Amino acid sequence: MNIKAFVAELIGTLALCYIGILTISHLGDVPGGLVGIAFAHGLTIAVMVSATAAISGGHLNPAVTIALTLARKLSPVNAVGYIISQVIGAAAGSFLATMSSPMLSTKLLALGTPKPGLGIEPSKAIVAEVVTTFFLIFVVYGTGVYRHAPKVAGLFIGLTVTIGILAVGPISGGALNPARWLGPSIVASDFTNLSIYLVGPVIGGLLAGALWGYFLEKHEPA
Repeated sequence: MNIKAFVAELIGTLALCYIGILTISHLGDVPGGLVGIAFAHGLTIAVMVSATAAISGGHLNPAVTIALTLARKLSPVNAVGYIISQVIGAAAGSFLATMSSPMLSTKLLALGTPKPGLGIEPSKAIVAEVVTTFFLIFVVYGTGVYRHAPKVAGLFIGLTVTIGILAVGPISGGALNPARWLGPSIVASDFTNLSIYLVGPVIGGLLAGALWGYFLEKHEPA
């Protein structure tokens, strides 16, 4: 088990929830606030993936970990440790957000928890999460895992999070990451919409992981 990797994953996911929740609490009702929210999440992922890539691979997302385990890039034992670390980090970041802002409490943490837009059916939110998480994992693999990838993974992964939130933020909340939803939900003890944010991102991640691991990269000459 790689304890250093677990610590890196915890810190990176903590940062994502802390920055994301505080940004939403400030900009959620501001016209055009979606752009700021999308960039806050994307930039946090960009810098934290870059900071943790050499230690843990910079997953910061259970969907990424599950996808790379399916593609045989990570052992199941380490994958469990990664996911536990990500969820703990997300919960810690969510708690610290409530401790940092007079606008937030555990009861108001729903402000920073991804949720479907008003009138959006759960099935549509799930599809939005599947598609955008598929894009995210596709980029993670193509820029950060594939041996011929350019050495700019953090930037491109962060930009993919940004465009994903811009596209589906009003539909599903744009989690693209089970831990981003689980962290504040654990602190607030509110598990409404659980199926959307576990099923959607995990399916998207599995599809992208299978595509890369069993087709795009399979049997490729060195």
